[in-house]
Amino acid sequence: MTSDTIAAIATAPGRGGVGVIRISGSNLLPFALALTGKTPKPRYATLADFKTAEGIALDNGILLYFPNPHSFTGEDVLELQGHGGPVVMQMLLARCLDLGARLAEPGEFSRRAFLNGKLDLAQAEAVADLIDAATTSAARSAVRSLQGEFSKAIGELNDELINLRMLVEATLDFPEEDIDFLKAANAFGRLENLQRKLAEIFDRASQGKLLQSGLHVVLAGQPNVGKSSLLNRLAGDDLAIVTPIAGTTRDALRSTIQIEGIPLHIIDTAGLRETSDEVERIGIERSWKEIERADAVLLLVDARTGISAADRDILARLPESLKRVTIYNKIDLSGVAPERHDEAESTAISLSARSGEGIDLLRQELLRIAGWHQAEDVFIARERHLRALSAAQEHLLTARKLVEGAYPALELFAEELRLTQSSLGLITGEFTPDDLLGVIFSRFCIGK
Repeated sequence: MTSDTIAAIATAPGRGGVGVIRISGSNLLPFALALTGKTPKPRYATLADFKTAEGIALDNGILLYFPNPHSFTGEDVLELQGHGGPVVMQMLLARCLDLGARLAEPGEFSRRAFLNGKLDLAQAEAVADLIDAATTSAARSAVRSLQGEFSKAIGELNDELINLRMLVEATLDFPEEDIDFLKAANAFGRLENLQRKLAEIFDRASQGKLLQSGLHVVLAGQPNVGKSSLLNRLAGDDLAIVTPIAGTTRDALRSTIQIEGIPLHIIDTAGLRETSDEVERIGIERSWKEIERADAVLLLVDARTGISAADRDILARLPESLKRVTIYNKIDLSGVAPERHDEAESTAISLSARSGEGIDLLRQELLRIAGWHQAEDVFIARERHLRALSAAQEHLLTARKLVEGAYPALELFAEELRLTQSSLGLITGEFTPDDLLGVIFSRFCIGK
């Protein structure tokens, strides 16, 4: 793909020992010569001065040159490794722009790599996911996807799907063979195998989605039931102020913790009650907004008094689809043993945020709510991947129903198989519309 020259600072903002500027375009040797007075050797580190148009040195560092197509973007690529001061980096970037480059858009390097066939879309997204990884498990899964494991699994499934489509199309071309030909070729067994493999991929991707985005959990309840104490206990630090005074927490406090590699975003909210205090009232309104956006809510009640009428009002107002756990806190004062038990519309855990009794039960319950099970072959995934896989599953299920009856509808069966392949193609970018590409790559950081 022929394109203009782009440049961007590839290292994080701020001071550092080394700063990197990345440049991509066509025929960049004259660019390197104008910038450094040297013609770099491909894939060798060249010590050079980075100079102004008047020949004055802006910085001194390493120049790397990767000729097309053997580069990240598939184009000529230059990397300038200089000193990592913000002013130095901005001066060097300005010099690159003076030489004819333009400032790269967010994710434009990765987008060019995708368009030039260096990465498929799942791999390109894994680049951003690796940068944003909040846990070790997420980083390992992102590397797995970046190396192509997710794409390989989709590719193998796609190959089997193509073979099945060929059988069905051949049957449509020679109708005298009809259903007997498909039975002889074990087409229905192949369909079952596709469904099984797709279910396995969906499970691995679902686990990867958890590693990528985590679970958003809101601590809710009346004032003084121990929400802030539970946040501090889960976070292992005194993040929230804890006092006996009702209404101490006025705004949402956030902390991200890890449980078996899963990032859990815990949000402590203001106590839910009627109040005439304007500041507290605003905090309570924000609490309800956080609850509406959450994946799960932990409703804290005092174990000594149990669920009150005010707690029932809170429960009645919670969204029906929201996963919930009732936390009976302060068992160190009530003399109750820590335990997990089922209630009418939720599960319940008795614990003490103050002493830590029952906290492990809560951690296991949060993993259960998230749907996590330990796996070594998880690859990082996003919501759009799960939607595409889910759509593929629906099309395969419909396809199966079309041939299970006494009068198989082979034309419709063939169409459902085609739609299955199209859904899988959305994951790797084979059938991805340009507007979706724009949305995906715009969320990358500049320099990637």
